[in-house]
Amino acid sequence: MSVLGNACLAMWWDMAPEMRVEFEHWHSHEHFPERLGIPGFLRATRWTSATGGEGIFVMYELTAHAVVSSPAYLASLNGPSPWSTKLMPHHRNMVRTQCHVLESRGSSVARQALTVRLSPASGRADTLQAALAARMAEWVGQPGLAGAHLLRHQTPAIAQTTEQKIRGGDQAADWVLVVTGYDAAALDALASAELSEAALVQLGAAPGPVHGRFALSLSATPADMR
Repeated sequence: MSVLGNACLAMWWDMAPEMRVEFEHWHSHEHFPERLGIPGFLRATRWTSATGGEGIFVMYELTAHAVVSSPAYLASLNGPSPWSTKLMPHHRNMVRTQCHVLESRGSSVARQALTVRLSPASGRADTLQAALAARMAEWVGQPGLAGAHLLRHQTPAIAQTTEQKIRGGDQAADWVLVVTGYDAAALDALASAELSEAALVQLGAAPGPVHGRFALSLSATPADMR
């Protein structure tokens, strides 16, 4: 697999423009080092909306899904720093998804990321996964594209954490498709054709996928934080 490890934590939220400078300072210099110091966190990457919105997309690559319910991670979630406590209420419309990696091809980090939050139609999960896997193998060799990764959410058996309570609760996606690339136009073309709602429904997805395109802000591994 191209994603580091067998699991990912994928998150989307909105951050108001007046908080962006402090947020990026905190997220880069306190939050990423804190998270990457937890056993099982292999890489952290942040993208910001590439279409003029307030959206943030963050993906943590993990050794295994069990990391999201590990004692070390739960201690961090339930003991936020004063700076984290200040910033958490500004994470608006949080979608936080703890995922198994179903399929992974090519690079997980590039200048641009297209994310698609989707669900399989009833009884069509295997069909959808097989269809997307076949296309992902083709996409990673196309001009402008670099990688494609399919993730499936599984809610961990843990109580609501302190950070979640501060934010007012989180939503979760079902399946997540992340396509990375170096050419925004190539990603937009994919989103409007092979990954359009109509095309995805034909492959076995339920109606109502949510698309977003994001530009790279920062990517780091634990070694980068030492």
